Amino acid sequence: MAASLPPLAPLPLEPPRVPEMLVGGSKFIRWDEEVELLDITVIRDTRTGRYARAPKDPRTREVLGFGEPEGPPQGRLLTVVHGPDMVGVAFLNFLAVQDGVAKVWADGLFRLATNIQLRNPPRDTQLRRAHTRLKLQLNQDGRIPVKNILKMFPADKKRVETALESCGLSCNRAESIPPDDFPLDTFRRFLSKLCLRPDLDKILMEIGAAGKPYISLEQLLDFVNGRQRDPRLNPLLSPPLSPQQGLRLVQRYEHNAHFQSRGQMSAEGFGRFLEGEENSIVPPETLQLHHDMGQPLSSYFISSSHNTYLTAGQLAGASSVEMYRQVLLSGCRCIELDCWQGRPPEEEPFITHGFTMTTEIPFKEVIEAIAESAFKTSPYPVILSFENHVDSAKQQAKMAEYCRSIFGDALLIEPLPKYP
Repeated sequence: MAASLPPLAPLPLEPPRVPEMLVGGSKFIRWDEEVELLDITVIRDTRTGRYARAPKDPRTREVLGFGEPEGPPQGRLLTVVHGPDMVGVAFLNFLAVQDGVAKVWADGLFRLATNIQLRNPPRDTQLRRAHTRLKLQLNQDGRIPVKNILKMFPADKKRVETALESCGLSCNRAESIPPDDFPLDTFRRFLSKLCLRPDLDKILMEIGAAGKPYISLEQLLDFVNGRQRDPRLNPLLSPPLSPQQGLRLVQRYEHNAHFQSRGQMSAEGFGRFLEGEENSIVPPETLQLHHDMGQPLSSYFISSSHNTYLTAGQLAGASSVEMYRQVLLSGCRCIELDCWQGRPPEEEPFITHGFTMTTEIPFKEVIEAIAESAFKTSPYPVILSFENHVDSAKQQAKMAEYCRSIFGDALLIEPLPKYP
């Protein structure tokens, strides 16, 4: 289902392309005739206005009217920052056709992308998301290209081909598969052939189910209560799993009607149970704020960053303003600024790791990045740790003025009235 959001166009604008947001169990944005997809969970930030990226290509700028008095204002630009981690980010740029549209998209995408439940799904949800992605990337004949499956698992092409063959599917890169031949259960079977799980076989052997096509309810309860449950838990406050609760697990994860009717769970069902939300590494209830946040700062461990500006090693790594944004967006509340004296004629202070081959970044741009990103994902105070190597009083005054003018009222410059 496409969300009812106003139209945007990716840059460059030839040919015209319009994205849509796909919602439901999986969330993607999709655009152009070749069905480009971006999983919303890999979005790290959205930017519009002065912080969006204007196109650098001269031809694209000319087509869009940048640089002309009647050219598109920055408020129509939307930059989507995405990537697998805070260092390897890429930038996807869109241009809104009307004023105000880019901000609607920026706010909506950012809310989805920073939803902590959405970003920490159980493995079962991740499998469904991967399967949905394949189903959305159909060719002109409405089929799943085999090359897309190979691209999803690039490490070992031969193993992927063997796993496809074992499921009765084509493994020829030039061919495609009808979506009806590759439902979710077949996708799971394909993954089980691709990624063997000897650890599951070992568990089944230890609980006495080796050689059988199922485990009994008693064996399931023994595994959950005797092996999974923390023995330190109070049995009154956190009672062991009851037979009724065990049956509900069987009904939820066992797809074979015969086993389900007898209160049994097949090896496949047991695997689905271990991939479910009951067995997430992080308990879902702890993902939300669950502590008292009204105590003094000294009462807490504070997520801190050292050498925040570096993207790699501290001897020859590259420095990046973007790192300040990504670290703050990830929840860090204490960041470091190693400040050094600027050179004539500009005499602009810069940030780097002194006496090394790391690159330099402008102090002012870092302050602007902090101001933009400090409170987008967290309302709690940010501590700026200045390692100041600037000896010039003139440049120190310039640094102070940047902090005052760019941070504005967000900068704490005197004691709070309630806490003198």
